[in-house]
Amino acid sequence: MAGFLMKQMVGGKLDDLKGGMDKLAGGGEGEGATTETGEDPEVVAARQEQEERRKEKHRKMEVEREKMRTQIRGKYNIQKKEEDPFGMAAASMDGRIGGPKKTPEEMAKMMNGEEDDSLIGQLGLTEQVEKAKTAVNGALETVRGFLPFGK
Repeated sequence: MAGFLMKQMVGGKLDDLKGGMDKLAGGGEGEGATTETGEDPEVVAARQEQEERRKEKHRKMEVEREKMRTQIRGKYNIQKKEEDPFGMAAASMDGRIGGPKKTPEEMAKMMNGEEDDSLIGQLGLTEQVEKAKTAVNGALETVRGFLPFGK
């Protein structure tokens, strides 16, 4: 117990002494300006400058690559592929096996059964299938009433 009390009394005095020495040495609280994140503004400026240099380097490399691509296209008479901003590529799907992709709305309609593209719908047998479903459901309810595990 006495050791604990000594550490408390002497430890507090040592911390005060260390703090005073830091202030005298020029460190501690009065140390230069810092940013909101606690970093030195010089370090932040250096990072930004480095990032700008990196971006400029990549921009120059891309310009050089595009120049090389144009030379190769000219040498071998290769046409540049034009990007279609309006999605007209779907019109050129003739002869493809996959067909055009469906929108989420079309997929929802298909899942909900609003469009009747099934074989039963094409043959006009939907009414008969619905009657059969109701008959089976009725028979199932009757069987559940008789069997002990159906209750």
